[in-house]
Amino acid sequence: MQSSALRKALLSYAVSMSLAALCAPASVWAQSAPASGDHGPAANTSTTATDADSDDAGKSDKKKVKDLQGVHVVAPRTTEEMARATQQNAPNLINIRTGDEIRALPDVNTAEAVRRIPGISMETDEGEGRYVNIRGFDADLNSTTYAGVRLLPTNNASPFGGYRGMALDSIPTGFIGAIKVTKSNLPSQDAEALGGTIEVLPKTAPEEQGGFFEGDVGGGYEPLRSTGVTNFSLTGGGRFNNFWITVTASKHNDGRGIDDVEPAYFNDSAHPYQAVNDIEQRDYELHRRRHGYALDMGYQIDDENQWYFRAFEAGYTEVYERQYFDVIPDGNTTVLPNGQLQDTLTFPGAITKALRDERETSTERFYMLGGQNELGGTNIDYHVAYVEGTYKKPYDYNSTFTYNAPDGAQGLVTYNNSGPGHVPVYTISGAPGYLDPANYTLTGINNDTAYNFDREMTYAINSKTPVNWGSLTDQSLNFGVSVRQRHKQTNSQPYNVAFNPISMSQVASGSNETYYDGIYQNGVDIAPGALQRIFGYGTIGANEILAAQQQFLDEHEDIYAGYGEYLGTYGNLGILGGVRYEETRDRSHAYSAGVDASGNPFANPVNSRHNYHNVFPSLQFRYDLGDNMLVRVAYSSTIARPGFNQSNPSLSVDLGSGTVQTGNPNLKPATANSVDASFEKYLPNAGIVSVGVFDKEISNYIVPVQTTQAFDSSLFPGSSQPLRVYTYKNAGSSYARGLELNWNQQFQNLPDWLMGLGAGANYTWVDSRFEIRPGEYSLLPSTSKNTWNASIFYKRAGLSLNLAAYSVSADLFAIGADRSSDVFNASRTSMDFSASYDFPENWSIYFAVKNLLNTPHAFYQGTPDRPIQREFYDVTYLAGVRFHF
Repeated sequence: MQSSALRKALLSYAVSMSLAALCAPASVWAQSAPASGDHGPAANTSTTATDADSDDAGKSDKKKVKDLQGVHVVAPRTTEEMARATQQNAPNLINIRTGDEIRALPDVNTAEAVRRIPGISMETDEGEGRYVNIRGFDADLNSTTYAGVRLLPTNNASPFGGYRGMALDSIPTGFIGAIKVTKSNLPSQDAEALGGTIEVLPKTAPEEQGGFFEGDVGGGYEPLRSTGVTNFSLTGGGRFNNFWITVTASKHNDGRGIDDVEPAYFNDSAHPYQAVNDIEQRDYELHRRRHGYALDMGYQIDDENQWYFRAFEAGYTEVYERQYFDVIPDGNTTVLPNGQLQDTLTFPGAITKALRDERETSTERFYMLGGQNELGGTNIDYHVAYVEGTYKKPYDYNSTFTYNAPDGAQGLVTYNNSGPGHVPVYTISGAPGYLDPANYTLTGINNDTAYNFDREMTYAINSKTPVNWGSLTDQSLNFGVSVRQRHKQTNSQPYNVAFNPISMSQVASGSNETYYDGIYQNGVDIAPGALQRIFGYGTIGANEILAAQQQFLDEHEDIYAGYGEYLGTYGNLGILGGVRYEETRDRSHAYSAGVDASGNPFANPVNSRHNYHNVFPSLQFRYDLGDNMLVRVAYSSTIARPGFNQSNPSLSVDLGSGTVQTGNPNLKPATANSVDASFEKYLPNAGIVSVGVFDKEISNYIVPVQTTQAFDSSLFPGSSQPLRVYTYKNAGSSYARGLELNWNQQFQNLPDWLMGLGAGANYTWVDSRFEIRPGEYSLLPSTSKNTWNASIFYKRAGLSLNLAAYSVSADLFAIGADRSSDVFNASRTSMDFSASYDFPENWSIYFAVKNLLNTPHAFYQGTPDRPIQREFYDVTYLAGVRFHF
């Protein structure tokens, strides 16, 4: 069958089967867990729970474990024992973290909650977790789902510009039922999960009849700027005859302060290695309002038939005020006898004050309609879903004031890298009154807006049919088809703001601010909003239209998939085998825009189309050794499609300098063949000891490159010479290999007052390799060679105490021209503490301290003694009340 015919057949089959099932009479419906997903029944491979934790688990607990095994529904208070038993019975390698485990520590968003799982490292920004890497693969190469449906990015600022990575700080923990991480992919799962899949499991009504209501109401204090925190989450609903409903609302507001300094270096042989060409001080005020609202409802006709509807909206709005103080040396660097460096300052221009005043909103919306029914012994589940991620920036107002020195002033800056984390500590001479706002004049203003959206319709239907072949037991054949139709667009509109060179004293606010633990003088603030009121929003001219065209991208991506999967048991051996087929069709629309050799602006539309298909086999074994011990061996295969920005056909052209920046529309997707092996021992009270190894062999890994290329002169009028092109290419073979260790245990046979004491730790070691530059090899971007978590806890008589540490080694963040210009995310270790006490009558109080070690967020260029960014946030104190009825 030709690809176009197959695509139409899959789409027709998915839609027709979904409509037929939705319209089926009550007599043909069947019961299962009150949920479904992309591959619900296919993933639900365990019909009885192996009780790893209690001898008196009855049929009700076994049914709940079965429901969780389907990993699409989690009751509001899913226990750790249920989650651990689900992990034990799964046919593939997974980890589950329950809502109670998440609430036990002060993790405010999904990224922070996921980092506690083995194999996970986290990228932070603005004092919170944002992106998650799985086994050293950056966020663009992983998948994030909700109830089995893929979520979409709200913000394009993923670490390597692929525009695919999901920023998990937009999803609050308040409406999460649990989190599951898949490390060995099933044929029934989307193959776009080269690193793995993070699945957010929604809260739903428990099986018991009647209503429930639970909540968390609290607040906090952030001492760095003496700002407050407010937080609440409420969940209510229940089961009433055949109907269930759960409604969740969550809010989290803070006004975090950030102290930051960002040096830049000359990075050439003419200057000392530590010589700076800029010292930029940044004093942030960040006001963030995060929200999450979720609905889960359905109707269960009888014991075997149901349908449901799910929806949520989550995201945040933040107002971002960043005060700058810049010192820009001339580059006439000398080394003083005491080892300090000294440079001259030329006025005006060597010292500036600036303000970035910005507002942005990131929102994720999700709607899902589906059901399950049993027809002739075959369990069918189906859904239609719509997902949308949006990013809106109504303004991004930037202003710069330049210091005007008295005539004849001879400025000098003397510095060394003796500050915390090797940041420069300096003194300025020959610049009288450089902290006085009356000595600064407005020299620049610009404004910018943005609106990006990422939308996807998903249609899926899956079937699970029991079979009885030979001497194997618990056998089933699973089939499914799905269609994902995605539309992504990025829009940015700069504005020209006409201004008069006014004095900064006209818009100054407050007094000189000393920050960064007293090291730096940041001068007087520029009042946010003052310049907008004086000079307005700005206008759009020819240059602004051209700049908007350079940043425009309109992309469609359609994925048509089908799979077959067999599951069976031979004695103690569980077997899963199958294959998935995916066809991808994409089309892009953008502009080649720039200035020709005569200085005239131009913009020409450019388009590209691609069609490719992939086959993803999988074979996974699980062997039960008895005594709650098992061994797993798994082979799986996955894909990472080119990032939207990496394949963007737009061209940003500067013929004056002979350079072009562009994506590469001919990129191939990266694919991986993965082998995993593990030993697992399940302990009482949700404990575990496990050892695992993994090997991912990758083809066509995508890296940035610089090339020289000749273009058609009709595309760039007035030029026929070869141009330097900054773009992307597929690298040769790459790999990621590693080791995972995990231990969690509540200690037994302790003295009475110590009963309830426990501890846990996990460690991940990753070794990876790719060709970073011709003939030169490196760890993959975002690979941290060492990652670990460690915790100690005490749970007894209503009292719960938790102390948890997280640490990750440095990882490659940006690729430069050579090793000395590569940028690395520095190693970091953080620690959090929480305490709670449960009163009778379903009430509890809690207290927590977040970021006990005041861990900085730091990047360095080349080596750790050349930091290019180091910011810190201080601790956060949280307290509140929880209840459950």
